[in-house]
Amino acid sequence: MIDWREIDTVLLDMDGTLLDLHFDSHFWLEHLPRRYRELHQLDEASQEALRARIIGGQGTLNWYSLAYWSRELGVDIVALKREVQHLIGLRSDALDFLKWLKQAHPRVVLATNADRASLALKLPLTGLESYLDVIVSSEDVGAAKEEQAFWFALQDIEAFDPARTLFIDDNARVLESAREFGIKHLLGIKQPDSQRPEKELQEFIALDRFAHLLPEKLPEQVSATQGVPK
Repeated sequence: MIDWREIDTVLLDMDGTLLDLHFDSHFWLEHLPRRYRELHQLDEASQEALRARIIGGQGTLNWYSLAYWSRELGVDIVALKREVQHLIGLRSDALDFLKWLKQAHPRVVLATNADRASLALKLPLTGLESYLDVIVSSEDVGAAKEEQAFWFALQDIEAFDPARTLFIDDNARVLESAREFGIKHLLGIKQPDSQRPEKELQEFIALDRFAHLLPEKLPEQVSATQGVPK
């Protein structure tokens, strides 16, 4: 699926790509609305209203900010996330893919909309940091990945050639934004949430397993005359 001789940089999303989106789906659509209602002693209608508000607000920097939701709802979002942190986990063969990249590829960049509070919770529980060269959050640059400003800022932080970059993300809007910026190699994820049905990404090839990306031989096993980056 990928000719690794054409790739210098791999940009990876976190939630729904490397990590199972089930944690986030459960937290934002089930756990938080229920705990919000309980903590503020509200009726069930308030729980449904919050769920609708969460679903409807996607794609903005505030939507990805735990500090924003804590202020807006008057609850400690991080503390509530810790109540269900046992659901945080890697997707299927994500760890195998990361191990392969660590051996075979020079630059692996986490490009995530998760803010630093989310990263502080998830990175220690998953061990992702060991396999990444750079971590860039939308909070760091002041723009979500759905915006062109994110990609320009990312390139300032971590210089990359869009024509020789692979980006994998489960969000179609984000992939469209990356394509507009000029990133050539784009892949989606068929089933970001292991507890929900597969989804269609009409304009992008979607992966069910990272194993489909791996060549039969590691790049270092291929002749240097083929131009494989070390």
